[in-house]
Formats: sequence, C-alpha cells, structure tokens
Amino acid sequence: MSLTETDIAAREALKARLGKGARFDAPNAPAEELLLARRGTAYFARKLMELSDEDLYGPSAISGLSRAHVIVRVSYEARYQALALEALNKGEVLELPEELPSLDLAATLPARALRHLFQHSEVHLNVCWRDLSEDQWDAALTLADGTQTTPRALPLMRAKGIWQGALDLGNGARLADLPQNLR
Repeated sequence: MSLTETDIAAREALKARLGKGARFDAPNAPAEELLLARRGTAYFARKLMELSDEDLYGPSAISGLSRAHVIVRVSYEARYQALALEALNKGEVLELPEELPSLDLAATLPARALRHLFQHSEVHLNVCWRDLSEDQWDAALTLADGTQTTPRALPLMRAKGIWQGALDLGNGARLADLPQNLR
C-alpha cells in the first residue's frame, strides 16, 4: 500500500488547518505503515462499536476466547509499544513488572472500561509515534517481550495485529476488507 495523491493532499491540508502548534509525524517516519496501522485502528474501532455491551463477552473467532479477550490483547499490545517508545524517548530501557496484568482478569472489565481501554491505548500509541524525532525512528528499541527492533518496525507490527484483531472479534470483519499486502 502506498500513499495516494489524495492521501498526501489530505495530510497537507490537515497540517495547514491545524497550524504551527500541532504535532505531526517526523518527515522520515514510515508513512505507509503508519497509514496501515491507523486505518486498521479505525476499522477495529468500527467493528468494536458495532457490538453491544453484552456481545463483548460473547465468543470471538478464536476458540475459547471472548471478544473481550481480543479487545484486551489488542489494547495491551498498543500500550506496551507505547511504553517502549516512551522509555526510548527518556533514554531508558523498558522495564516491566515481573508479572504482567492478566488478560483473563482484564477481560472481565465492564464494557465501558473495555471500550475506554482500547481508545486510550490507541491514543497513547499514536502520540508516541508523533513524538518520535527523525533520529529516533531508527534507534535500537527493546520491546516488552525482549525483542530487539527499531521504532520503524512498530507501525507494520501494529497494522498486522490490529487488522487481525478485527477479524478475531468475529462479528463480520472479512479477509477481503484487509489491505492486499496484509492478507
């Protein structure tokens, strides 16, 4: 997927509308991968909003897991990427507690809390991406699971995870809805 002339024009129009004080992605940020991740996030959010509160606790497309489990997994993935980027920004290495929060426990949160968890994790990650300087996009980064990578790899990782999460909700997302390069 590459940025179309329409995408580029829309981005420039947004910058003009928002003015000097607004934050934008660094010029060398992986724009195509960020677009894939952001569109995937919007798609996941749409599929999430189609679900009633009761439906959040129904079965997902993954045997044995509820849709709440999928929401929590997708949200925690974004949160951990954001925390790793914040640590990088501070010149630190991400340090997580010995025991991470339980997906099973978080999947019992009230529906409103699950929706807010997703929304806040999405905003947190997006802010962290936008705060990266040109140099930081290629800096060494350690993720929560110990994987060594760079911030440049995260948007594609997020895109794959969020689009798959939409399919995993099991409420009508179709493989045909995914961008061609993620199928």
